[in-house]
Amino acid sequence: MKTKVLISAMVLVLAASAFAAEGKQVSYKSGDETVSAILYTPQGKGPFPAVVVIHEWWGLNDWVKEEASKLADLGYVALAVDLYRGHVATTPDEAHELMRGVPEDRAQRDLLAAYDYLSAQKNVRSTRIGSLGWCMGGGYSLELALHQPKLAASIVNYGHLATDTAQISKIGGPVLLIFGGKDRGIPVDSVEKFNEQLKEIGKRPEMHIYPEAGHAFQNPNNKTGYREDDAKDAWQRITAFLAANLKR
Repeated sequence: MKTKVLISAMVLVLAASAFAAEGKQVSYKSGDETVSAILYTPQGKGPFPAVVVIHEWWGLNDWVKEEASKLADLGYVALAVDLYRGHVATTPDEAHELMRGVPEDRAQRDLLAAYDYLSAQKNVRSTRIGSLGWCMGGGYSLELALHQPKLAASIVNYGHLATDTAQISKIGGPVLLIFGGKDRGIPVDSVEKFNEQLKEIGKRPEMHIYPEAGHAFQNPNNKTGYREDDAKDAWQRITAFLAANLKR
């Protein structure tokens, strides 16, 4: 009986390790500065599609790293970028201070350089690079799409939206919008308006609003706002969207 239990435990450990991509600390140039990131790579030879993964206002913490690792398990090279230069917040006040301390032009430059870094990797399909972010990172995922028309797909999880049609027209790939119906910072009507703007100029948006969800509902560390079922559904939509647009 003990032998069977031991074997079962070993099988579970092996199964877990087989589907848990390990990250490698990397760095790349962004103008005159150096940006740190964690690179998660699928098993096999590739070339693989890739995703620029952009953290929330907390910084590049364990949850974001876990999401990037999950993408690698699904066959994507995932680059989790550190826009905070090594800082991670532990309180909302600290997170707010760090977010406000990031110059928007620097963040845009860092993310454009992240795209270039992935494009130069031999195991990456340079025409199949997307972006994914949450909260602050959701807004920057859209910003990357606005400034890099070669981006093959972008996912905006409850991030700030653009309003200038001329700017929006620069987006080259499809956009997935995921928001909460009870998000007090981003009204549903503004999301719907943005979605319609994308449609009117011939883009291919997908939008899903979770009626009972507020802001940051996908993160289990959000003790008061996490919604497990909605988060699982959102992840399924995210992975389906990436597969449809980056693996074809």
